[in-house]
Amino acid sequence: MLHHHDDGDVAIITLNRPERRNALSGDLCDMIGEVIHEKEARGSRAIVITGEGTSFCSGADLDGVYGEAFLVSLYGLFNKIMDAKMPVIAAVNGPAIGAGTQLAIACDLRVVDSPAVFGVPTARNGLAVDPWTIRRLAELAGGGAARRLLLGAGQINRDEAHAAGLVDRAGTLQDAVDWAHEIATLAPLSLAYSKTVLNNPERDLDDPTFVDNFEACFNSEDVAEGRLARAEKRKPRFTGK
Repeated sequence: MLHHHDDGDVAIITLNRPERRNALSGDLCDMIGEVIHEKEARGSRAIVITGEGTSFCSGADLDGVYGEAFLVSLYGLFNKIMDAKMPVIAAVNGPAIGAGTQLAIACDLRVVDSPAVFGVPTARNGLAVDPWTIRRLAELAGGGAARRLLLGAGQINRDEAHAAGLVDRAGTLQDAVDWAHEIATLAPLSLAYSKTVLNNPERDLDDPTFVDNFEACFNSEDVAEGRLARAEKRKPRFTGK
């Protein structure tokens, strides 16, 4: 159901249920979350999530979607992606429908290939997505696109999603991996701090976690490394310390 491998500092996770167009089951959600935890413990600097075959993720596996356990696993996965210290990039190689769109927007960045479409057809089957999904979709894609997806139960293609802001870069899996390698050279503490603030808009600006992480960046060894690298006219080698 899942393949993963390391490409230097970048971890690549591939949903591997092509016969179900990479639909998410509870077990698969749990497996992805466990791998993300393993990669973070290993010291990966960036993660790319993609799908095997022609689909990124066709949504929730409807054989199990109606149980409470599935929702716990699904939203637990999204929280693990958002709480991970390193940036997570969705390489959307094909349709991302329902939970597939949710998986893509849980990631920090989206690189999207031309066959991709996004859709949230919950109104067609009597289901619903949680408030976080609705607000996150509106934040990333804008209110107009979010309303077309949620209230019209429609779809938007890659180019429409790019124009709306849901797509960060148009490109292939390799483009996503290349970008991940660029990101992997950046200062980990700075990235983790920015991600924490971006993913928690409900917190006050003087939230202790924000303040502590902000100060940790300025007091880190990486600041000294950045200064030294500028003086020596070379690329810095950040360690996240």
